Amino acid sequence: MRGIRILKILLVLAVGLQAGFYAISNLVNIDGAFAAVAYVLSMADQAIYDEPVLPPITAPVLVGLALALIIAAESAIGVLCIAGAAKMWNARAGGVAEFARARTVAVFGCGLALLLWVGLFMAFGGALYQMWQTEIGLASLEGAFMYAVSSAVVLLFVNQPEADPRS
Repeated sequence: MRGIRILKILLVLAVGLQAGFYAISNLVNIDGAFAAVAYVLSMADQAIYDEPVLPPITAPVLVGLALALIIAAESAIGVLCIAGAAKMWNARAGGVAEFARARTVAVFGCGLALLLWVGLFMAFGGALYQMWQTEIGLASLEGAFMYAVSSAVVLLFVNQPEADPRS
């Protein structure tokens, strides 16, 4: 059981590090990140579905707010998952109920990762802003899919109840 717990802890830590590294990368490359978000929201070069549901967003302040939301979510995921992994580590030798309580923050962090990658990137970016129509947007959408799937797998695995060793 302890081996499974350590695996759960390491996977949560990996989700946290992934999100944290993306937040840092976006901050270090803020001009490029801004340009990528601006390009997607402008809906430039979209030839397949050329009638948008919403008007393109080109106002720099709105693009900046969208980028800030992305970076804030990535940062929050990183903090929550790393803190959750630490709580789980501290409870790794405890009972089933103690470890289950300790994973709450990690579950919330992985859930927030799903909200970012599925909700913001795939629903809003992919479906609403049709980012799949451009090379830059498609690359971001494919990345979001990979991060969503990996976060979902970790979330499901970490949230699996443990058998009570007394039963």
